Amino acid sequence: MITILKGLKLNKFDLQVPLEILLVFAIALAVTIRILNLGNHEFWYDEVLSLLLFGGQKAAYDPPGDVPVILSSYTSLLKLPVETSLGDIIETLKQVLRGIAGGEPHPPLFFLSQHLWLRLFGNAVAQVKSLGVLLSCIAIFCAYGLGRDVLGHRGGLIFAALLATNSFYLFHSLNLRMYGPLVLWVVLSGWALVHLIHQSTAEANATHQQQLIWSCLLIGSVTAGLLTFYFFAYWVMALGVLVLYLDRQRWFQHGVVLGIGVSLTVPWALWGVRQQARNADLDRFAEPIGFAEALLRHFRDVLEAIGIQLLSGGFSTSIPQGSAVVIGIVAVGMLLTCCIGLWRQGKYQTLGTALILGALPLALALGVDIVTGKFTLGWGYGRSVIFVLPGCLLLLAAWLERLINAWQKPLTALLLAVYIGVSVGDFNLRDRQMFHTVDQLIQQNPETPTLVVMNSKAWGHVLRLAYYVNPDAPVSLLAEKPEQLAATLEKTLADSASTYERILWLNPDRPVWNEPKTEAEKQQFDQAVLQVLQTRYELMNTESLTGTMDLDRFTLSLYTQSPAT
Repeated sequence: MITILKGLKLNKFDLQVPLEILLVFAIALAVTIRILNLGNHEFWYDEVLSLLLFGGQKAAYDPPGDVPVILSSYTSLLKLPVETSLGDIIETLKQVLRGIAGGEPHPPLFFLSQHLWLRLFGNAVAQVKSLGVLLSCIAIFCAYGLGRDVLGHRGGLIFAALLATNSFYLFHSLNLRMYGPLVLWVVLSGWALVHLIHQSTAEANATHQQQLIWSCLLIGSVTAGLLTFYFFAYWVMALGVLVLYLDRQRWFQHGVVLGIGVSLTVPWALWGVRQQARNADLDRFAEPIGFAEALLRHFRDVLEAIGIQLLSGGFSTSIPQGSAVVIGIVAVGMLLTCCIGLWRQGKYQTLGTALILGALPLALALGVDIVTGKFTLGWGYGRSVIFVLPGCLLLLAAWLERLINAWQKPLTALLLAVYIGVSVGDFNLRDRQMFHTVDQLIQQNPETPTLVVMNSKAWGHVLRLAYYVNPDAPVSLLAEKPEQLAATLEKTLADSASTYERILWLNPDRPVWNEPKTEAEKQQFDQAVLQVLQTRYELMNTESLTGTMDLDRFTLSLYTQSPAT
């Protein structure tokens, strides 16, 4: 404590804090932000599908038909099924695996780990997301280890602080998908390999037991990464190149360890991947465009991915494409500045290591996209290549660590402040409470029989509605394709109009399934629904619901029965 106080120099204008204290404070603040925002946002479309899947209830889901269904019948699918014996538990686990192999394009580890977490803590938003936060804290610790082995103690702290506060990673730490946990396996495998390479030197004097422990960590993290996200294979290739770059004499020894990690995924590859491949929809990543236009698209995808990961973070879903490209150019400029700075200082090995861990897997993904005519790099607002983030941040940390003292602290503090500011703004300036609004409207008259009408059968919309609406309320759901909703609603009201004292029309901007081809067609379908409603009901209120993504935009209209009905 005395040492810390000695580092604090107060004067009239300035408070100088040692850089290490600033970095530790930034890490603690980033963890606090994660905890405070565990339940701040509703599930988005893909997250609620994850909940359905790792709860083992995917096979039990039936899309809404052409007659109203009790909404609470879907609510029960978002928790574990009723189990009375060990056999039931095993059957649920089988259903999780069948659901993954039968249509999910991702490996099973994320879903299996969340299944265990669901059993331990339940299906509340904060509880299910807490596993991702816990894994992100472990990743931050591992980032310090990797950074320390490459850059030294201060460099390790800088790297850990950058990863902890990075707005893109913080966003995915609170996202119920596999991208956040993937960063842990990226950082841990990188740390384990670099540590093993250092142990191989004569000066390290490592014991056989220490080498065995780190080899097991490398094997486990490589296996876990491949069983979390298939594109992790690009990272494994980069690790292989890193071996040749740092320890070519022992390439076979390290290659065997990496090979064991890869081979442990063979059982899943033989059983699960074969089934997934039959159902894979790879055409969604392809577009029939010319060669020159495709190259420009690939170049734009690279810029957007880097800009999102290093600067805009979760805000990327609200940024126009032109602005995203400009941000990407700024981010690339930052990385080039780091490269030039390290090169001029003669830090060739550090520069090479960071480029292999960051630029190389990105280049591999880009090369495969160009050869196959796909555009996976630009898919998902940068999350498809989240495995390049640690390498890019390591490059930034290496440059900051080598700066002279006059520039090191202010530039490091500035970057950390930008990251924290973007994250705080993302979770406080952008709301995602659409279905809470629907529930609040229903709870104003909780005993009133209500029919929710929706222009979509998409299960993400249906399940989010079911999750957030109180299951005790007498609510039914009529979800239909946009072009068929008017006719189906007219038939429903003709048969049972007196059953529903009010109707909530939840009209999504994007129905996802069977979307109208043009805006004019959408307006035509909406007008037909409006005419049906106006024959028996009066419009009481209309409001726009928005969230953080395009799938979060709805128009909510409240109708009550006309006096003459």
